[in-house]
Amino acid sequence: MVMKPITRREMCVGLSAVAAMGGVVKVKAQTSVPPDAAGVLSHSRVYPVDQMPVRKMANGGESRDVLRGTLTTGEVIAIHESQQPAGMTPNTPHTIQHTELMVVVEGTLAFEHDGKLEKVGPGGIIFVASGTLHTVRNIGDGPAKYCVVQMGGDTKA
Repeated sequence: MVMKPITRREMCVGLSAVAAMGGVVKVKAQTSVPPDAAGVLSHSRVYPVDQMPVRKMANGGESRDVLRGTLTTGEVIAIHESQQPAGMTPNTPHTIQHTELMVVVEGTLAFEHDGKLEKVGPGGIIFVASGTLHTVRNIGDGPAKYCVVQMGGDTKA
């Protein structure tokens, strides 16, 4: 089966829909109104970023888990925000078995995939297809911050 490439407009529409369903950037995994027992995300809500627990990475970066569960329409999603300091070693290239959208909030990232290197700055979006070997690296002078939306495949609810 040949899949039609997704356009930037389609990605923006999709991100807007995800944001409307759960508040992409300001949501937290453990909340006062958690997902129901089956992990279904059925309540709209907003949560401050300062209430998201910070996980320190080996390379000096930080990650905040934002949201994880199943939408009422059946899609499994997970969202996290990551920050990479300038000049630090990125995650090793890895292959995913889900789809990812990365929204660059701050800084400049190099997206390495399929033998290519593409650069993207604030407001830019990286689309990572399932099965893609990839990594992102901060190539700017300051920290790079980006929000990752994982959908389907091996994403755990």
